[in-house]
Amino acid sequence: MEKQRVYFVIDMKSFFASVECAERGLDAMSTKLVVADETRKSGTICLAVSPALKNLGVRNRCRLFEIPKDIDFLIAPPRMKKYIDYAAEIYAIYLRYIDKSDIHVYSIDECFLDVTDYLKLYNLRAKEFANKLMAEILEKLHIPSSVGIGTNLYLAKIALDITAKHTKDRIGWLTEEKFKKTLWNHQPLSDFWGISTGTINRLAKHGIYDMEGIAKANEDVLYSEFGINAELLIDHAWGRESCLMSDIKSYKSKAKSISSSQILPCNYGFQDAKLVMQEMVQNGCYDMFRQNYVTDHIHLFVGYGDDKSGAKDMRRMNIATNLYSIIGKVADEMFENFVDKRKPIRKLGYGFDLLPAEYEMYDMFVNESEIEKEKNLVRSILALQDKYGKNSVLKAADFEKNATIIERNKTIGGHKSGES
Repeated sequence: MEKQRVYFVIDMKSFFASVECAERGLDAMSTKLVVADETRKSGTICLAVSPALKNLGVRNRCRLFEIPKDIDFLIAPPRMKKYIDYAAEIYAIYLRYIDKSDIHVYSIDECFLDVTDYLKLYNLRAKEFANKLMAEILEKLHIPSSVGIGTNLYLAKIALDITAKHTKDRIGWLTEEKFKKTLWNHQPLSDFWGISTGTINRLAKHGIYDMEGIAKANEDVLYSEFGINAELLIDHAWGRESCLMSDIKSYKSKAKSISSSQILPCNYGFQDAKLVMQEMVQNGCYDMFRQNYVTDHIHLFVGYGDDKSGAKDMRRMNIATNLYSIIGKVADEMFENFVDKRKPIRKLGYGFDLLPAEYEMYDMFVNESEIEKEKNLVRSILALQDKYGKNSVLKAADFEKNATIIERNKTIGGHKSGES
């Protein structure tokens, strides 16, 4: 008989806000603090809201102006580099007790751990081991955490997301039977990992509003509505999950891509937005060059500022390259053709489908000496940027009033790194 597995999902409470509290010597659970870039004015989104503010009804990811005026709170500017450093230290704590093959980093503040073989090794019960890890993170880094414990990966995640929120020790525990007993009738369904608003609406058409309804529904109806995805929906409704940590570790994606997007500081006209898109696409070409990839597919996206609409375009090229002299021309043409020049633009994004560099291919009209010359130039630029920073080599257009690349080069994930 296969051994009953035990999984943890450990999440840092309001991670960015907790780091800022720790850096100030404040208690993260009682301090009213938000992480937000005030330079973006009151409409800026709060990247993190401390638990004390959440208890007062302030929702996570709110805008700064939405926080009630009668609440006194601290505002900390984002410091992404600092948060990455803390996440690395937390990961190092896990590594003291658990092999990296049994750890899956789900996000900067959340990890899955397969602790099955470690409970006997340390002569600890699951809750005792969870408490030990939580206590060490709190003692060394002053970051509070929550833990979901489950007999499979899915149940551990649900125990964290739903059950742990209602326990004093911030630890939730679920088995398949306990899941059915305590959460089969839980609403809303959006609280469950992997269930989107679209899925909820499609289930509602069939009078299904909770996990028990999914579990007891006619499977033919579910497969007709959701196709092969119904299998996962049904398994999760019963609290089942076949995926193991070893499956996660061995998974290799068949397709690769890189993408980037940004919300502009204000509504931009067509020409200014085009300049920013050119900056983004060139950066993407540099990223491909660094990583030894090329592309033969380009995706562009714009979001308009006057309404909720947007526009997308995709172009397949008959070549495969990572050189901006070629890709930039294609992107410019796409932008000219599909963007509504009359509308203000507030959001921009691009994506490249990736191929290994050995698939690089050009048409018969290409000048090979010019291609090699550009590659040498890019190598030199990247070498300088790696040594002195991304803003060490810039083009004249990057200094235009509405260009954004200089500021974005100081960010991590679109947010301030906290470094000078």
